[in-house]
Amino acid sequence: MSEQVKSEMAEAVAFQIGDVVQGKVVKVERNQALIDLGSKVDAILPISEISALHVEQVSDELSVGDEFPVKVLRIEDEGDKLIVSKKAVIAEKAWKELQEKLETGETLQATVAEIVKGGLVVNVGVRGFIPASHVERHFVEDFSDYKGKELTLKVVELDPEKNKLILSRKLVLEEEEKKRREERLAEIEVGQILEGTVQRITDFGAFVDIGGIDGLVHVSELAWHRVEHPADVLAKDDEVKVKVLKVDREAERISLSIKETQPGPWQLVADHIKTGDVVTGVVKRLVSFGAFVEVYPSVEGLVHISQISRRHIATPQEVLEEGQEVKVKVLDMQLDQKRISLSMKEVEPEEEKPKAEKVEEQPAPTTTNTGLSVTLGDMYPELRNLK
Repeated sequence: MSEQVKSEMAEAVAFQIGDVVQGKVVKVERNQALIDLGSKVDAILPISEISALHVEQVSDELSVGDEFPVKVLRIEDEGDKLIVSKKAVIAEKAWKELQEKLETGETLQATVAEIVKGGLVVNVGVRGFIPASHVERHFVEDFSDYKGKELTLKVVELDPEKNKLILSRKLVLEEEEKKRREERLAEIEVGQILEGTVQRITDFGAFVDIGGIDGLVHVSELAWHRVEHPADVLAKDDEVKVKVLKVDREAERISLSIKETQPGPWQLVADHIKTGDVVTGVVKRLVSFGAFVEVYPSVEGLVHISQISRRHIATPQEVLEEGQEVKVKVLDMQLDQKRISLSMKEVEPEEEKPKAEKVEEQPAPTTTNTGLSVTLGDMYPELRNLK
């Protein structure tokens, strides 16, 4: 054996499996590349050891002159040939960094390399998989637009031995949304008047987006008049003005009102009704002390029991029933206290009193001879001329 061969074999033996050595690409073939490790022994980099993802041909990833560290995987042909890996060096470092990110919750950036059944594949030094349910906060039917797109991700699960890495974009989006909600929630104060967009309508009210966070307008706060169902007055995407009634930052709940942004019936009633007016109303409620009559939409006044009828009644139910239409006179209005006093008897016609019968004069009774009022002249007219 020549001295040259012995020298080359000695250099090859100097490398051990697991060694990481700086190499330089000296030749690119379809399924492998020849790497110069600074010795006279060739190192072969198979196409499968170039990247964590599938590579069609070596020239897609490498060019002559490229330099990078490789890891010695095998020594073959009695030390005459080394099999090295580029991806093993990258993966070793990547697993350490990914473990740290899992523990700290730190995010990472990655570009979508492949779209596969069930999700997306990225290369983060190792093959990472994003399940379809972790791509967005909402359901996505077609992922074709995601290829080549850079995503911010969080590590959900990893197992280097099984070469398993699960990533999530959804968790990142949820955290961003939570942060936005907290910031927006801190800005909202009770009493503010805000612009919003109707997002959802339910049986009990409507959810309105007021700048990145939803608040509930209960059905009772939709309008001053009674609303049977929110869909009767609102539709999705309607632009509305709302007033903040309550903010629960811990529960992240906001109570809103639409009707509070509009003139109330007690503000409007003064333009339609004055003290002394006679108006038609509807009996809404009967109570022991009187009846509440609606004289203007959502405005009720009280007819005290003493003002219901000119005749004495023991209870309002004797002459009234709910839903009955009646005429009333406005006795007094205290709009700041939301009070109106009404009278029904004031619009009743007064009962005509019976005419007194004329008493005819009766002739004075004739007294008997025992009465002192009868004179002799009355008894004996002929005596009247006697002197």
